[in-house]
Amino acid sequence: MRAVIQRVSHASCLVDGEVTGAIREGLLILLGVEDDDTKDDMEWLGQKLVNLRIFSDEQGLMNKSIRDIDGNILLISQFTLYASTKKGNRPSFIRAAKPDKAKPIYEAMAHFLTSLLGKEVQCGIFGADMKIELLNDGPVTIMMNTKDKENY
Repeated sequence: MRAVIQRVSHASCLVDGEVTGAIREGLLILLGVEDDDTKDDMEWLGQKLVNLRIFSDEQGLMNKSIRDIDGNILLISQFTLYASTKKGNRPSFIRAAKPDKAKPIYEAMAHFLTSLLGKEVQCGIFGADMKIELLNDGPVTIMMNTKDKENY
């Protein structure tokens, strides 16, 4: 499982001109799922996400988590995080899980994050053509990969 985490002042997702999810201060999380991702990967990543201390404390240091600031999460499915550009100029997405595998994991992550955060996580629509609008705060952008846990 791969994630791109952005600290945002606000973020929203539109599908066919309709807002499917919108947040104020919090995290925009782009989530990619791979075939061999497991519940353990999801739980490890979910715990890291809600405990990641990337929000400023009173001294301006990144020392607070999303829980500490009572922030929000916008979770967006993003199979393109598994793009391979090794051959040619057209990306291959062979490592991305097919929708029948990825969608239940994405939905489970949304439920897991909701339970960890104590409030509903906002979402996009899996497989839809989404328009994401955000104001990156910092900017702060972090990438994580559950297959490389020792580096995260």
